[in-house]
Amino acid sequence: MKNQEDKFKKVISHAKEYGYVFQSSEIYDGLSAVYDYAQNGVELKNNIREYWWKAMVQMNENIVGLDSAIFMHPTTWKASGHVDAFNDPLIDNKDSKKRYRADVLIEDYAEKLNLKAKKEIAKAVKRFGDAFNENEFITTNPRVLKYLSKRDEVLKRMGESLENEDLVEVKNLIEELEIACPVSGSKNWTDVKQFNLMFGTKLGASADSAMDLYLRPETAQGIFVNFANVQKTGRMKIPFGIAQTGKAFRNEIVARQFIFRMREFEQMEMQFFVRPGEELKWYEHWKEKRLNWHLSLGLGKENYRFHDHDKLAHYANAAADIEFDFPFGFKELEGIHSRTDFDLKAHEEHSGKKLQFFDHEMNKSYVPYVIETSIGLDRMFLSVFSTALQNEVLEDGSERIVLKLPAVLAPTKAAVLPLVKKDGLPEIARTIINDLKFDFNVSYDEKDAIGRRYRRQDAVGTPFCITVDHETKNDDTVTIRHRDTMQQERVKISDLKSIILKEVSLSNWLHKI
Repeated sequence: MKNQEDKFKKVISHAKEYGYVFQSSEIYDGLSAVYDYAQNGVELKNNIREYWWKAMVQMNENIVGLDSAIFMHPTTWKASGHVDAFNDPLIDNKDSKKRYRADVLIEDYAEKLNLKAKKEIAKAVKRFGDAFNENEFITTNPRVLKYLSKRDEVLKRMGESLENEDLVEVKNLIEELEIACPVSGSKNWTDVKQFNLMFGTKLGASADSAMDLYLRPETAQGIFVNFANVQKTGRMKIPFGIAQTGKAFRNEIVARQFIFRMREFEQMEMQFFVRPGEELKWYEHWKEKRLNWHLSLGLGKENYRFHDHDKLAHYANAAADIEFDFPFGFKELEGIHSRTDFDLKAHEEHSGKKLQFFDHEMNKSYVPYVIETSIGLDRMFLSVFSTALQNEVLEDGSERIVLKLPAVLAPTKAAVLPLVKKDGLPEIARTIINDLKFDFNVSYDEKDAIGRRYRRQDAVGTPFCITVDHETKNDDTVTIRHRDTMQQERVKISDLKSIILKEVSLSNWLHKI
C-alpha cells in the first residue's frame, strides 16, 4: 500500500510540474475536487477524446454523434429516476468528523482481501517458478480460497443490502467487518443515510418566475430525449447507436483520488438501440469491443479486468465494469450496461410523445432496448498518465523519469532542438517546425545542454526529439531520437514526416482495434 501511495503522489506531482493538471483556482487555495487541465493536459485529453470518437463514430457506420445541452427540462430527471433515486449511501465518522461513501469503504475492504490473495499467488510464483500452475493454486490453496470467498461474500451482502435499500444492514456490515476510518482509525460510525448527488440551479430573470433546473449528472439522457429526432433525420435503422462526449456534474460525498472522482467531469458515452430480445447478444459484443479499444493502447492486458455487478440498477438486466489497476488499486474505468427499454419508456410516459421504432422486417413498432457504454474521460486520462509514468534505471546506473504515453495520444509529437543557439542552426530548426506543424503538434527547445533537453522531453512524454547540428548544414540530415528506446538515427529532413506519421497516425492505431 505504501508503494501505491508513493506512486500516486508522484503521479499528482508530475502532472503539475509538467503542465498536465492544476488545482482549480489554486491562487485562492483551490476548490475541492475540481481541476484544470493545463497546456499539455488539454492536448492529451483532446487526443483521448478524438481516439474514442474516431473508433466509436467514424469506424461504425451505424453510430452517429450528438452534442446535447447541459441544461435540460427538469422533467427529464424525474423521468430518468434521478430526482427520486440518484443517491449514494453516506456515513460519517463521529471522531474524525470525516464523511465517506459506505459502499466505497466496503469495496476498499474487499479489495484488500483481493490484494492478500494476490500476494499469496506472487509468493507461490517465486517458490515454484516455471512449474507453477496458477489456476490450480487459486482453486486449491486454502488461504487464497479464504480471501477470495470472503471478498465475494462481502460484495454480495453489500449488493443485496443496497438493492433492498437496507441501510441498517449496510452499517451492520461495516461494523461487523470492523472497518475503521482511514484518517483516525476510529470505528465510531453514524447511521448510513442517502444523499442526492445532483447540483440544483435556477433558470430565469427573476427569483419569482425562475425555474428549478439541475446540472446534468450524466450525458445519457440527452441521447434518449433526442432518440426520435436522430432516428428520423438520420434515417437510422435498428441496431444503431448515438455517441456523445461532454461535461457532467455530481455533488460527490467524497470526491478524492485526484481526477478519479471529481464534481465536474467529462463522459464519453454511446447508447446502442437494439431489438428487444437481442440485447444480451449486443451486450457481450460491446463488452468485447470496448476492451479491445483499451488494449489497443498497449497499457498492459494485466491492468484490466471485468467486474460483473452484484447490485443491478432497477432498469438493467446485465451490467459490468471494465476495471483498471490504478495506483490505488482496481477501480471502475468504463461501464457496459444492458438498460432494457426503461429509459425510452420512461420518457414516453412523462412527455406523452412516442419514442418507438417501426421495424419493416418485423412489420411492427416497438420501444428499442439499449446497450450503454460509458467511460469517464478524466479516469481514462488518469489510467493512461499513471501507467505511462515510469522511473527507469539505465545501463550506466543513472535514472530517468519518462512518460511513455501511447504516441497517438502524446500532446507533442516531436521536439526540434538546435545543438547550439548560433551558426544558423536555430533557423534550420524553425524551418523544420514550420514544415511539420501542419501535420503534428511540435515544439522548439534550445535551452540547456542537449542531454538535459532530452530528459525534459522524456518527462513531458514527447515521442521524438529531432536534433539539428552542424552536419545538417552540409547534407540536410538530422538526428532523430526515440523516447522509449533512446535510440538515435541519422535521417533526411525530407523523411521526418513519414517517420513520425508511422508512429503517431490515428489510422495506424485504429487498425489495432
